[in-house]
Amino acid sequence: MKHLFFAGFIALLFSSCVVLSPKKYKSLLAKQDSLAMGWKDAQRDGDNLSKLITDLRRDTARLHADLNEYQERYAEMEGNYLKLRNNSSQEINKLSGNVNQLAEDLKKREQRLKEVEEILRKRDEASNQLKTKLQQALLGFTKSGLSVEMKNGKVYVSLTDKLLFPSGSIIIDENGKRALTELAKVLKQQTDINIAVEGHTDSQKIVNLGQIKDNWDLSVLRATSVVRFLTVDQNLESVRTTATGKGEFQPLASNTTAEGRSKNRRIEIVLSPKLDELYDLIKN
Repeated sequence: MKHLFFAGFIALLFSSCVVLSPKKYKSLLAKQDSLAMGWKDAQRDGDNLSKLITDLRRDTARLHADLNEYQERYAEMEGNYLKLRNNSSQEINKLSGNVNQLAEDLKKREQRLKEVEEILRKRDEASNQLKTKLQQALLGFTKSGLSVEMKNGKVYVSLTDKLLFPSGSIIIDENGKRALTELAKVLKQQTDINIAVEGHTDSQKIVNLGQIKDNWDLSVLRATSVVRFLTVDQNLESVRTTATGKGEFQPLASNTTAEGRSKNRRIEIVLSPKLDELYDLIKN
């Protein structure tokens, strides 16, 4: 390129028939070199600019693609948000209704609980009063093996077999009748009390007791003897009373000693206030 430029320049000089001095000739050569170098720099800059333009176009295309993708994702997210907001509003309304219903149900349950607690309080109060009356009425029999206590809202009157029956017998003796008569006097005044008579024995096998085959028989027959005395002789309502035999299977003490077996041979009269009001409340 430099030589071509120089040849053209010489041709121009000859065509113009101008004779240059050596100094001017050198100056023109220097300008030629400077112009050639500037041309190369311009070409290099042009190449760099072309590459930069290509890169920018490529980056621009990529940015457009990214922008389109983000716009699509944004549109999808916005749609999901709208759906979620609508669903959330419906769920919130639904939950609000459920919460209101639960609050109303809870209020009713709390009211029912208060009513149940009040009934149970009255039951315990009545049981305590009954226990006190029985302890006072049966005070003279405590040394003969009678005890009165309260458990789980019920009053338990426990009478050892020696207080009620001769050994191996199901017939109540006179001392036992006196104790049951005093008990009946209190129960006649407490018409809202249910009476459950339970017979208990020790674990020794029955021997030579005629028709009584085992401890089941003995416990049941002794319980029915007490119920019969209370209902027939003392005129307590039969509908209030039940008789059950527990045999040897609910001992109070070990059957390995005479003292333990004596405690286990007993009649327990379980007295519990009627809870019809409570049962009606639970049904409703």
